[in-house]
Amino acid sequence: MAGSQRKDEGARRSAGTGRPAGSAGGTACAAIAADPTRGAALALLLAVLEGHRPLDEALEALPPMDARDRAAGHRLAAAVLRRAGSLDAVLEPFLAKAPPPLVRQILRLGAAGLLLLDTPPHAAVATAVALARRHAAPFAGLVNAVLRRVSETGQAALETIDGPRMDTPAWLWRAWGPQARAIAHAHQQPAPLDLTLAPDQAAPAGGVVLPTGSLRFPPGTAVTGLAGFAEGHFWVQDAAAALPARLLGVRPGERVADLCAAPGGKTAQLAAAGAVVTAVERDPARMARLADNLARLRLTATLVTADVLDWAPALRFDAILLDAPCSATGTIRRHPDIAHLKRPRDLVALAETQDRLLAAAARLLTPGGRLIYAVCSLQPEEGPDRIAAAGRAGLLADPFTTAELAALPEARTAEGFLRTHPGLWADRGGMDGFFTARLRPR
Repeated sequence: MAGSQRKDEGARRSAGTGRPAGSAGGTACAAIAADPTRGAALALLLAVLEGHRPLDEALEALPPMDARDRAAGHRLAAAVLRRAGSLDAVLEPFLAKAPPPLVRQILRLGAAGLLLLDTPPHAAVATAVALARRHAAPFAGLVNAVLRRVSETGQAALETIDGPRMDTPAWLWRAWGPQARAIAHAHQQPAPLDLTLAPDQAAPAGGVVLPTGSLRFPPGTAVTGLAGFAEGHFWVQDAAAALPARLLGVRPGERVADLCAAPGGKTAQLAAAGAVVTAVERDPARMARLADNLARLRLTATLVTADVLDWAPALRFDAILLDAPCSATGTIRRHPDIAHLKRPRDLVALAETQDRLLAAAARLLTPGGRLIYAVCSLQPEEGPDRIAAAGRAGLLADPFTTAELAALPEARTAEGFLRTHPGLWADRGGMDGFFTARLRPR
């Protein structure tokens, strides 16, 4: 998603060692060799929480290992990242003082196994103690004692705390306002798998058609195992992420630009609708992924590897979709590391970039053209505040009508914007958080 623009700068220090976390390699490799699943999970937690690296990037950096162990380690690390505040609150009564960071991650892994993942108690405790003996031997007894106490308290320990609040950074909770609890509650569970079907293709078995037209499968569904994947009958796209391109309302033959286009789900939607699409992406690696996705889907678009801020095409466009780089806080249930990596100060630079992109997009529109601005963010600084500032670029808001949002009326704001969040459709599995607005030149 274009909004994920994550940083990989930072100290990158591994817990309790003083070594660069990029080389939590010694710890990671030794742990993985002895216990692949928990070793991978520990390496991922160290990379994210001590090395400040995105979870997906840390996953790619793991040493070669069996795909099942890798996936299980990722699930375990993600569970800890989702519920870190709750796990710490459960552990706290049994700790006389704060443990070193490495030991805290081991304790969190053990507690997650006991309380979140249905791991047999003896296995959850024993594997955590084994990790401690290998990497923090003086603390093995502490790990054993604390986790045995947690095992004795069981699920009751979780029921005594305010999990949604404990698992959400204070600055995000404040920013989300009245919806904070519903959003945070949704973040406690993995997201389902949503698909967008190519035109005239049959849906694979087992999915549920949502009111907006997306097809939903349970969390953990392997998309490559669904009938029609190799043939390009569908692509992965959260139900909320599918809305901006639909709201652009392209017609066959229209010249359309998809800016910041990778990984290509919205490009695919526009091409499938018959538009003449130009997809612009500045990152060559992400553009390569977009090209691969379009090839699987047997869809075509003109691909331009360029920075939108510097791009000057010969002709203007009838319609433009700008899915701008953002904090991606609307995707925390899919990427729980975001809640640990993002800071309020990040929003300042992102808002400046978003304003510059809006101004660049305005220059690319034909008179009478239309622009959809979208971000997978829940932060007002990246949503309504940017529309208020868009007037400086000669753009005016063109509100969505109630008819246009009839499939999701609760997501229409008083100003006529689209605002989705993970707490919507709670009985169906929620959706990502998106802000979407339509703009036109003055």
